[in-house]
Amino acid sequence: MASDTLWLVPTDEDSKPSPQEHRPSPQEPDPSRVSAMGSTPAGSAAAGTARGSSDTGQVLPGGQVGGAVRVGATVRRPAGPWTPTIHELLTHLRAHGLGRIPEPLGMDADGREVLSYIRGRTVGDAAWPDWAFSDLVLTQTMRWLARYHEVVRTFVPTAPRWRAGVRPLEPGEIVCHNDVAPYNLVVEEDPATAGVRVVGVLDWDVAGPGRPMDDVAFAAWNFVPLFQPAPVAEVARRLCLLAEAYAGVEMPEVRALEVLAAVPERLGRALTRIRAGAAAGDSGMARLVSVGQVARTERRLAALTRRMPIIEAAVRRMSRA
Repeated sequence: MASDTLWLVPTDEDSKPSPQEHRPSPQEPDPSRVSAMGSTPAGSAAAGTARGSSDTGQVLPGGQVGGAVRVGATVRRPAGPWTPTIHELLTHLRAHGLGRIPEPLGMDADGREVLSYIRGRTVGDAAWPDWAFSDLVLTQTMRWLARYHEVVRTFVPTAPRWRAGVRPLEPGEIVCHNDVAPYNLVVEEDPATAGVRVVGVLDWDVAGPGRPMDDVAFAAWNFVPLFQPAPVAEVARRLCLLAEAYAGVEMPEVRALEVLAAVPERLGRALTRIRAGAAAGDSGMARLVSVGQVARTERRLAALTRRMPIIEAAVRRMSRA
């Protein structure tokens, strides 16, 4: 069973996107987002702008499950029994040439993990900015994810302990990031495209054993996105774009159908893991349950399941166009 977890986007329960719109609507900050390994919220004037202050650093936006503060060129976050494995993973990835990830720098005197700060912007604590659902960011992220899956195949942890528990990798498994979503990206302006480019992928604390499709399906939930109703033709187009960017397939609509089919199981396992973590005393998982994030996700997943036949039909129509 994959060690997957779920941080989901904020949406007002009553908000409905217009036919031209499929971005989350403005509302209160999402308490489940953990996007604060090192970044500036969208719209901030300078990198590192703090949401608040702390005696030991600047409190960064997001981080309601774990929390993070910036101290100079570093980010400090609460550590757990899984932290040594995650630091070993990040060290391996960097040594094998994977970019856009933080450098693990050990622990501080307060027992917090220390990571390098990645300068740029994130979605912050408000409604997601336009770039979060741009084709450019989707494509860049999925290409990065494909590269990550290639590099991580050579990683074998010495003492595999994950946030979800202790177990080795099973045959066919890799270490999945388990939380690839717009809220865990750092971007910067890109004059060449008049848009943004992805410069960081954050929040590795829920990484754990799984299969590559687990990461791809979760990315589809967040980037297409599949968590809210949207024009079916646009959903099908972005599913195919996601599949093509990740796999480089000649028939992306075929791969897109595979990705779509994997989403309900992936999200279902995530919900189970959150509840199990909460029952075991993980305060971050308990908060996701207490704020209603699990119940909201169940409703959104049920809505997606009902819409899947028409999405599948739209994807197939693209293959005949």
